[in-house]
Amino acid sequence: MNHPLPIIHGITEHDAGPYRMERLDLEFSNGERRLYERLHGRGHGAVAVVPMLDDDTVLLVREYAAGVHRYELGLVKGRMDAGETPEQAANRELMEEAGYGACELTVLRSLTLAPTYMSHQTHLVLARGLYPQRLPGDEPEALDVVPWKLADLGELILQEDFSEGRSIAALFIVREWLKQHATG
Repeated sequence: MNHPLPIIHGITEHDAGPYRMERLDLEFSNGERRLYERLHGRGHGAVAVVPMLDDDTVLLVREYAAGVHRYELGLVKGRMDAGETPEQAANRELMEEAGYGACELTVLRSLTLAPTYMSHQTHLVLARGLYPQRLPGDEPEALDVVPWKLADLGELILQEDFSEGRSIAALFIVREWLKQHATG
């Protein structure tokens, strides 16, 4: 069933630290009025990179995650700088965090975190044709780079230190994309 989008009667904004909070005065097609809040990031977007060392092996990184106060295994991720394309940001982050560049970068889709109240989107980028290349990054310590076979994805998603939703979703998406685009 398709619903027409609610009518926005007004938007008020206020500062919420690294975000901008908006309050929307909405009217739905059935006449109901509600106030909704949403968060907008102040940056230029983000990327999650799936670096494929070969056709079967993804490179993960282990880094300190302050939100859960532990070391977490996940994908290379980062913010896009002003004027960067997702491909450029992905290659830069890959060089900074994992010590590799990529000859081939493919934006597969965007992922949202909590679309009911956040506008944030992360561009999912597949990186292939890797070569050693390191750029200085903003991490306080070198990240562990961990190769992982996509065939062992079931084992990975059950690990306690692999819990970030974008990384989990991205690996399933890439695994399916690679199956559909396999040559030969």
